[in-house]
Amino acid sequence: MTAKSSFSLTDQQSAFARALVNSGRYPSMSAVVQQGLELLRQRTEAEEVDLLALRDLVERRRNGRFVSADDMKDRVANMLERKREEHGLGR
Repeated sequence: MTAKSSFSLTDQQSAFARALVNSGRYPSMSAVVQQGLELLRQRTEAEEVDLLALRDLVERRRNGRFVSADDMKDRVANMLERKREEHGLGR
C-alpha cells in the first residue's frame, strides 16, 4: 500500500535529490525520499536498541557491588603488575 504525501524540500535538498535521479541512482524523487526515510527508520531503531542496552547496563551497575575509587586503583595496579610479570616486563 502506498500513501500520497505532499512535503517541501529546501533548495539544497531538492538539488541533491534531483542529482541522484539524474545520475540514474534512483528512478524518481519519490524513491530518493523513500530511501531516506528507510535509512532514518533503521537509524532510529538502532538508537532505540542502543538506548535500551545502555539503560540495562546502568541498572545492572546500580544494583551491583560498589567498588570505591581506591579499590579500583588497587585492582588496576595489581592487574598491570600481573601483566608485566606475564610478559617479562620490568617497571
